[in-house]
Amino acid sequence: MSVEIKLSRSNRIYRPNEPVEGKIVTKLSSSISHQGIRLNVNASVNLQVRGGSAGVIESIYGVIKPITILNKTVEVLKSGRISSGTTEIPFSFKLKDRGEKPLEKFYETYHGGDISIQYLVTVDISRGYLHKSLSATLEFIIESEKENLPEKPISPEMVIFYMTQDTQRHSLLPELQSGGFRVSGKVCTLCSLSDPIEGELTVESSAVPIQSIDIHLLRVESILVGEKIATESSLIQTTQIADGDVCRAMTLPIYIILPRLLTCPSIFAGPFSIEFKVNLVITFQSEQSKVHSKSNFKTLRSWHAAESVPLELIRTK
Repeated sequence: MSVEIKLSRSNRIYRPNEPVEGKIVTKLSSSISHQGIRLNVNASVNLQVRGGSAGVIESIYGVIKPITILNKTVEVLKSGRISSGTTEIPFSFKLKDRGEKPLEKFYETYHGGDISIQYLVTVDISRGYLHKSLSATLEFIIESEKENLPEKPISPEMVIFYMTQDTQRHSLLPELQSGGFRVSGKVCTLCSLSDPIEGELTVESSAVPIQSIDIHLLRVESILVGEKIATESSLIQTTQIADGDVCRAMTLPIYIILPRLLTCPSIFAGPFSIEFKVNLVITFQSEQSKVHSKSNFKTLRSWHAAESVPLELIRTK
């Protein structure tokens, strides 16, 4: 005895002005009676603040409630019977009814560290007090309405950067500090979610051999807690663009595919914000780096050099 929800689109991607269609599939060993089949559609922005990030006692964090985007019930069938075997029951519902004012803006689906934006549909087959209801839940993906999106292609915005021993705020290896290094390049700071992050990097000089060059894609999530703002940065993914001591004066391409669901258009809302940035990290060869093979992206060691660049993500047609 089981029930599941199957949507008409295999990728489960919809826009707020589109109907969500699919079917409820039941597999029963014998026929059952029911008191109605309903779909509950819920969407919310879930906020979580980790202890210590806001500098206040952890008990305050429990008062942060989810921000409701959508909460509606759709009746699929009135009371009746479902026959044995496999039965498919079609359904269709609209996220936005004409003339209805939404509770909140339809933000895009996002799975973050402290902030998540989810759209869930739950089927409930009520069988009365003597029998347990049958239910199943499925997440579907929401993207922005095409009418409100800029045309593609957007003009790429590049920022030119350079790294030397003088641009680093942390202590460096003595041989790096004395011998010096210089790395320059450019990277995109405005990027469509359907396009890769592009750029280039050149190692002009370095007194110490290079071990690797990595790019960290970070999310910066901020939540309003009372009169304070709790901000947390976390790692989404790391892309290695060079392994070993690269040739000097050779241009290395930067090409990073953005992961689905873990990124979304940059959001600056009242109670929360979601931003992104790119960290370029160079690891130099050192005996100390062999001892500390694992490093936290938040802690730069003496054999590291880094540059941080803000990244704005947008959705395009």
